[in-house]
Amino acid sequence: MQNINSKLPEVSTTIFTVMNQLAHKHEALNLSQGFPNFEASPKLIDLVTQAMQNGYNQYAPMPGLLSLREVITKKTNSLYGSNYHPETDITITSGATQAIFTIISAFINPGDEVIIFKPAYDSYEPSIELFGGTIVPVQLSAPHYSVDWQEVAAKITSKTKMIIINTPHNPSGSVLSKEDMLQLEKLVTNTDIILLSDEVYEHIIFDGQAHQSAALFPGLAERAFITASFGKTFHTTGWKMGYCLAPKELMTEFRKVHQFNVFSSSHPMQYALAEYLKAPENYLSLPDFYQEKRDFFLSMITDSRFKFTPASGTYFQVLDYSVITDESDIAFAERLTKEHKIASIPVSVFNLNQKDDNVLRFCFAKTEETLKHAAEILCKI
Repeated sequence: MQNINSKLPEVSTTIFTVMNQLAHKHEALNLSQGFPNFEASPKLIDLVTQAMQNGYNQYAPMPGLLSLREVITKKTNSLYGSNYHPETDITITSGATQAIFTIISAFINPGDEVIIFKPAYDSYEPSIELFGGTIVPVQLSAPHYSVDWQEVAAKITSKTKMIIINTPHNPSGSVLSKEDMLQLEKLVTNTDIILLSDEVYEHIIFDGQAHQSAALFPGLAERAFITASFGKTFHTTGWKMGYCLAPKELMTEFRKVHQFNVFSSSHPMQYALAEYLKAPENYLSLPDFYQEKRDFFLSMITDSRFKFTPASGTYFQVLDYSVITDESDIAFAERLTKEHKIASIPVSVFNLNQKDDNVLRFCFAKTEETLKHAAEILCKI
């Protein structure tokens, strides 16, 4: 074919693929893409195996296994004082990204405006563009990535259909405070704006802070889709298992698309997760688990020339290299990979007009041995 009218003409290979390929080519230590290099719980893997052996290998129910939806709603309602119903308000998805895509496809029409906060996870914008939506960016800046809610208020118009938030935030590791959420709640009150709250790192939050879920705030919960990820929570990103929560009226529209998108997600994994989630310590232990890794990594690079504000959440740490070089973050990330054998993610690719704050994102969901090796490299730069 000579002429292909691309629906995403500006989209190219993601930075994650680019940096992973570069890391592989140069045999570099890979702290770029966000996945753990340690195994999931043997108990969880055994539960999946048992479910397969017990014959749960055909389609799961379209909205997800009821027993799994029940334990998730019990968990969510207990943590956040919400009142989600397992039959009508939750759908099991093939990862959080599928949930996000489905939400956007179900509600965004040509001309609808969607406010996003940049740096933003890279799946948001292409999904909005595919359905004719208009992206309205709010740029956040290093090192704190705090939100100017007056700027957000100024960007809300009669065409604003959706606001997307992400807390804890990838790639910056920042979190939204209770005051942030109250400000947002105030802005959307008496509107028809839908909130997409990406909360995949909800259990990875540090220094005694509490996750401020949209479920905690009635004025947000009534209009919110909350997306979550078992991959992030249980070190199983390759399973692509997640879920989303929303009031019945919103979830009904979501399921209309979901049933023709993936229809259902892995059946045996749902059985395993339903059992594994019954023990709250399997997710409530995550803050301490990952804070220990964060603190170990940062303690090892204290004498390096990189500057940092400790991540408040996620398993990503942003490092400022401004005293090392005036190279762009993309050029520096490439040079680190090729010459120093350590791969990271340049944050500018997620910013408006590729705003360059001279920071790189490193994943610390790694073994202590890997983090020690990474620190040794960084301290020599």
